[in-house]
Amino acid sequence: MFQKRRIGRTDLEVTTLGLGGASLAGIFRKVPDEDARATVQHALDRGITYFDTAPQYGYGRSEHLMGDALRFKREGTVLSTKVGRRLKPVASEAVREYPHNWADPLPFEQVYDYSYDGVMRSFEDSLQRLGLASVDILYVHDIGVMTHGAVVNRGYWQQLVDGGYRALTELKASGKVKAIGLGVNEWEVLMDAFALGDWDVFLLAGRYTLLEQTALSPFMTTCLERGASVVVGGPFNSGILVGGSTWNYAKAPEEIMARVRRIEAVCERFNVPLPAAALQFPLTHPAVCNVLPGPRTPAELDGILDWWNAPIPDELWTALAREGIVAKGTPLPNGGVA
Repeated sequence: MFQKRRIGRTDLEVTTLGLGGASLAGIFRKVPDEDARATVQHALDRGITYFDTAPQYGYGRSEHLMGDALRFKREGTVLSTKVGRRLKPVASEAVREYPHNWADPLPFEQVYDYSYDGVMRSFEDSLQRLGLASVDILYVHDIGVMTHGAVVNRGYWQQLVDGGYRALTELKASGKVKAIGLGVNEWEVLMDAFALGDWDVFLLAGRYTLLEQTALSPFMTTCLERGASVVVGGPFNSGILVGGSTWNYAKAPEEIMARVRRIEAVCERFNVPLPAAALQFPLTHPAVCNVLPGPRTPAELDGILDWWNAPIPDELWTALAREGIVAKGTPLPNGGVA
């Protein structure tokens, strides 16, 4: 069984390992619907109770599949989805406005909307796609320079300031959701979010991993001060820490590949699989409540569980710190600090 950790100052608790729903929707390559549903069921069978999805994932496909698998098994589970993108139907792939990496998306296109009405409408639409009466956590999805660019993002951020944040707080106050946060790929926008108001949890992908700890300060330290939790998404940095060449959803530059080779060399010295070290590393930080990989099949999930439970000698973490591979001040799984 997995340990559980509390979400911020809420009453919600999540297992320290979760299941992300992006890969299930077929990012980069198609995933048969039956495999996706079986993966969610397998996670439940193995004791995982935190599941995350979003309208963007397969343009509705992930929410449909996640809802199918969880519809009659919600007791004891925690489910999150996201707002910021509404979906509109498209006649064909040829008329899409935005490029995407979904192998077999549903015939919908994303419409960015972080306004009060946009948040409320997105929430209701998600419940319908899921076929569920509620979700537990609602994240603002991909609001930031990485997604929109600096100029465009200012307008979307203003939508959140003018009404989107109020919609989230109303949904939480009404009990329709139990926690609110942001789900993004850059920690800097989360510092802006702290200036806007109070949040329970942030899903941060790729910025606090064995490969990079850019979020360590001031973001993670501020989370501790403000009582906000962190879900670590993308613990394998888009696949580069499991033998791939993709980082930040694109081909990794040479400097990133070189850094991975340094980490891999230390892991080989101690006969530890690199993915095992990558998966176990983030949870040591006291702000982190959950690590969220995205397996496509039950077999992939079993591989992740093997890495999760793999024994790692304390000396490996000491070596990573001594060689300057992890940032100074990083908490280490052996109880030390880099």
